[in-house]
Amino acid sequence: MKKLMAANWKMFKTWDEAQATALELVDLAAASLPADREVLVCPPFTSLGAVAEVFAGVPRFFTGGQDFYCREEGAFTGEIAPGMLLDLGASFGLTGHSERRHVIGESDQLVGEKTAFGLAAGLSVILCVGELIEERRAGRVEEVLERQLRIGLAGVPRDIEPKRLCVAYEPVWAIGTGEVAGPGEILEAHAFVRKTLVAIFGDNANEMRVLYGGSVKPSNCAEIIALDNVDGVLVGGASLQGESFSQIVLA
Repeated sequence: MKKLMAANWKMFKTWDEAQATALELVDLAAASLPADREVLVCPPFTSLGAVAEVFAGVPRFFTGGQDFYCREEGAFTGEIAPGMLLDLGASFGLTGHSERRHVIGESDQLVGEKTAFGLAAGLSVILCVGELIEERRAGRVEEVLERQLRIGLAGVPRDIEPKRLCVAYEPVWAIGTGEVAGPGEILEAHAFVRKTLVAIFGDNANEMRVLYGGSVKPSNCAEIIALDNVDGVLVGGASLQGESFSQIVLA
């Protein structure tokens, strides 16, 4: 399977800034992109069209939404529907990012509704899971991951096309802090995610990509993606510049 090198630009970049960064990324990485890689950029909704325009016609470069709501349309002020993302050129959507869970306050149940709805609407979905530092210290990593996976995937058809569903393991304590989970911690968490996915989806789960997210940067990406059950990365701060993200993409 191809490794997915995904960027989450969060609440950064205007239209022009997003377009310039996307152009730089294509210039630096498209021609030399390894055969086993795909690139995904999730910009703010207001800049999604800018990035999609740049990526149009560039093989294995995709755009995605950072979030979406679990309805086709309606009186949901401030929300965006999967169909609207698709209309802008997106093919992916994120659900359950730690900032949605712990800053915005989304429940496991809402994350699960979004995941199932987005897939049914035609998006590929990256479900984000991960523990707080207090949960890790209490020895509850597997308990937290299993709960988030079981509830987050409860409404997903068991015969879903494997390449349309990814899971990103992002320990909350390693996001934007400069702290990175060690190789042993990543191996253990990813092995447990894979085991749980197999329990839910059967052998199809072996074709689902499991990404790592949490202070990924050019200096550590090659080591991380070489680990078993690491099928790509979800990158925040280090993806905001074309130069640094291109190094990650090509690592």
